[in-house]
Amino acid sequence: MIGEMLSLGFMQRALLGGAAIGAACSLLSVFVVLKRMAFVGQGVSHAAFGGVALAVLVGAPPTAGGLAFAMITALAIGGTARRRAVTEDAAIGIFLAVAMALGLVFLSLAPPGSPGFLGYLFGSVLTMLPGDLVTTLTLSGVVVVLLLGFGKELYFYVFDEEMARVAGLPVDRLYFGLLLAVAVTVVVGIQLMGVILVTALLVIPGATARLLTYNFTLLMALAVGLGVGAVVIGLTAAFRFDLSPAACIVFVLFAAFLTSLAVARRRRG
Repeated sequence: MIGEMLSLGFMQRALLGGAAIGAACSLLSVFVVLKRMAFVGQGVSHAAFGGVALAVLVGAPPTAGGLAFAMITALAIGGTARRRAVTEDAAIGIFLAVAMALGLVFLSLAPPGSPGFLGYLFGSVLTMLPGDLVTTLTLSGVVVVLLLGFGKELYFYVFDEEMARVAGLPVDRLYFGLLLAVAVTVVVGIQLMGVILVTALLVIPGATARLLTYNFTLLMALAVGLGVGAVVIGLTAAFRFDLSPAACIVFVLFAAFLTSLAVARRRRG
């Protein structure tokens, strides 16, 4: 069965692209969990749907539209929250609702025969084309390189923002940089997980690894290993049983979380 799966071009692209997405999302999930930005990821992922719908309406690449909307929404959330006009969670709720409403309007205006949006909602990694794979590998690689390159600064920032500010770190730039990283990663992950489920890869790997270790380097390694492993196992199960790849990946992630939770409780007991 494994040999048959690996002999198929679309599965090769799905596994390679999915592994890249899993690595980028899982590495970012460490910072998302430690900084308690899970709701930000959810808001940005739903906002990206509006950009995808607009791109389809005007005949532009859906990824470009989703990326533009996601980045604009992320910056709007951050700017509104930083000015303390409203709380961050309120800002997320507001911009999420507006972006989704715009998506519904664009969707209703789309001419008959336009590409379906179900794949954007729940993932369509098995339809990944060679061009999509190149885009996925490039954007995922950029996110991973930047997160590793600024790992020490981000580590200091997510654990103690005030001390990081006192120490002279560009706290605001780090905050907005994380928001943009979330936006890029969400858009890359939509083809694998869809708008609805992509936040699972932005939260569960980091949360699961956090149950097992307090060592930051090991935490990142465990999160990435879990994310990539869940993608590979989930895609294999989806191929074997003809199920939704995104759903299978989420189930694998959740099983790993429950296992880690049990291990953590046993250690404390």
